[in-house]
Amino acid sequence: MVSATPPPRRSLRRPIPPLIFLLVLALVALGVWWKVLQRDEERQAAAPDPCAPVSAAPVSVDPAAVQIRVYNASSVEGLAAQVSNELRGRGMQVTDVGNDPTERDVQGVGEVRFGQAGSNEALFVAANFPGLLPVPDTRADTVVDVALGPAYAGMVPPEQVPAAFTLAQSQAASSAAAC
Repeated sequence: MVSATPPPRRSLRRPIPPLIFLLVLALVALGVWWKVLQRDEERQAAAPDPCAPVSAAPVSVDPAAVQIRVYNASSVEGLAAQVSNELRGRGMQVTDVGNDPTERDVQGVGEVRFGQAGSNEALFVAANFPGLLPVPDTRADTVVDVALGPAYAGMVPPEQVPAAFTLAQSQAASSAAAC
């Protein structure tokens, strides 16, 4: 005896609603992807040129016109005050002395922080300190910040500063030319 079982019924459900859902989902993903690409292009277009124009001839800097903020980023008490007195003795204007307000983790000798307008002043200040790390930022003025790190051991003798400054200028000009 053979029992007759009816063949399985095909679903009468139409595949169109799930297909419409997948199509809408794909369009949303495409829109998000397009926005991400547009933002990336805008960021790249708005990014400043990493190579600032540098004059071909070395520029002299009047020490009396250099404004410096000296910050202590080490655990040595009174270091910023000591260095600021030495900088004043070299004819520079020290406008602020204290602990580093940025609370950055400064390593090594320290950092010289400056904006594009103060790049020559920063080179001059850095010529007074062996091993300062240059840290450009977005400030518009020519004020230079010096953050003294834990490996700070002293300043360059005053008679060696002009040669160190000239060397720093030529290195900056050659690195700008490499751009």
